[in-house]
Amino acid sequence: MAREISTVGVVGLGTMGSGIAEVLARSGLDVVTVELDEAGVARGREHLEHSTERARSGGKLDATGREALLGRIRYSTSLSDLSEVDLVIEAIPESLAAKADVFAELDKITRPEVVFASNTSSLSITEIGVHTARPGKVVGMHFFNPAPVQKLVEIVKTVVTEPDVVTEVVEFAERLGKVPVVIGDRAGFIANALLFGYLNHAVRMYEQRYATREDLDAAMRFGCGYPMGPLALLDLIGLDTANEILDTMYHQSRNRLHAPAPLLKQMITAGLLGRKTGRGFYTYDAPDSPTVVPSGAVSTVDDVPPRPVARVGVVGTGTMATGIAEVFAKRGLDVVLRARSLEKAQASVAKVKKSLDKAVVKGKLSEEDAAAALARITPVTDFEALADVDLVVEAVAEELPVKQAVFAALDEVVRPGAVLATTTSSLPVIECAAATSRPSDVVGLHFFNPAPVMKLVEVVSTIATAPDVVATASAVCASVGKHAVHCGDRAGFIVNALLFPYLNDAVKMLEAHYAGADDIDTAMKVGCGLPMGPFELLDVVGLDVSLAIQRTLYNEFREEGFAPAPLLEHLVTAGRLGRKTGKGFKDY
Repeated sequence: MAREISTVGVVGLGTMGSGIAEVLARSGLDVVTVELDEAGVARGREHLEHSTERARSGGKLDATGREALLGRIRYSTSLSDLSEVDLVIEAIPESLAAKADVFAELDKITRPEVVFASNTSSLSITEIGVHTARPGKVVGMHFFNPAPVQKLVEIVKTVVTEPDVVTEVVEFAERLGKVPVVIGDRAGFIANALLFGYLNHAVRMYEQRYATREDLDAAMRFGCGYPMGPLALLDLIGLDTANEILDTMYHQSRNRLHAPAPLLKQMITAGLLGRKTGRGFYTYDAPDSPTVVPSGAVSTVDDVPPRPVARVGVVGTGTMATGIAEVFAKRGLDVVLRARSLEKAQASVAKVKKSLDKAVVKGKLSEEDAAAALARITPVTDFEALADVDLVVEAVAEELPVKQAVFAALDEVVRPGAVLATTTSSLPVIECAAATSRPSDVVGLHFFNPAPVMKLVEVVSTIATAPDVVATASAVCASVGKHAVHCGDRAGFIVNALLFPYLNDAVKMLEAHYAGADDIDTAMKVGCGLPMGPFELLDVVGLDVSLAIQRTLYNEFREEGFAPAPLLEHLVTAGRLGRKTGKGFKDY
């Protein structure tokens, strides 16, 4: 039989507890909140008044509605005031002992049929439930911060949770206007289990000085469309909270990728906890402020004058090559486009024309500018035609022997002092450089697809790249309106090295029958604000391409957690490659 839920108890009035109380009251429920002492009650009440006032001034709530909402919330410092509620949601700090005490106490106070929900983000619901005489009525109800805004709620069932309890809690979450996903009891549930491995990896990259914090964050914002970069997100979450979640996950998974990066512990010990203390990976103008204070760190690229670039060569006729040629031509650079045959070269120019015409139709470009851009592109078939360019960008197939042959040919004809760049996304740039007699002039310029639209370019310097070549690559990116980020010549550079292990983890989660592909996609889109869920993205990228990148990462780092998920290998073998074949993780 379905329980009638009209009064809900909320234990704990921190950020999450007061947010949950607001969500409940906004849905017309009566709420009884309990805090440890009067000071805690005062803080919680202030948080609620502040939050509802923001909603009112933002037009999401009128004055009468705000009064009514606040009127539905009662405050107390005694758990015994929860004796008549129909459901209890616990939202106290992440300590198993403290939560166990609260649940044991509630067990004596409330009616035997009342369901207990914990808002924990990383502790085991099973371990919390055993401290009651009703483990079958204990679930996880993990709201995301800020609770009034974020739609996702992870409903966590244990091996003993009664099925009708799960059904009722799902219906209850929907009644609150939330998007529930149901999962088993495992550290990190869905969103945190996938998110925190990625965040930890970003900390390690920063710790190894592989890339700056600004470049790591910009790479994921511009390269993947993430709402925040990983280090800025850690500052928002709190480094101490992140460290606890990772530690809990590591103890359950024994996966080295979940072992908190040593830098986290050092920062926590130094009191650098993120926004709440005013300093974390970034420095803020006050505790709890979102405003970053510039650090005054100077990039070494600025110290070296770049080489002048007026004429650019592009080698290749694929999507990337034509996109890059268009980017340069639109910004006033003369482009020599080299193809294997004149037909291919002309077909590429035709592709650029089609793209420019589209921009004209959309009003993003005038007809004169489009015509001028097209006139700047010269199709050629001989490498000799590239003799006098200042920069050559190679964009041929992702096969090392093919790229090395191109670089050897360029080395023979291109003038000394010209910069030679490769757009590879996964091959070592130094291998291309080694095919020339001038490795100091070779750099990686990894554009993202579609090049005319995506703002990010990864500038990859090898151990041999000259400083003024890096400076030239940065200056060229800036001149064509791209955001350059800098990194060393390691598999995956920044974006793919952070993105693909996360996608691989999602496949492993599906493989373990822990949650369905749709629920995992929903959790990451709704809970973390990502533009696409991991399985949607894998299907778009292509499962064969994803597998190749994952293998490259595994071969370079020999990190057990990077080994491609068997399910990914099986789907590729079966020819399910994603959207391009009509079947991948989903059917199209």
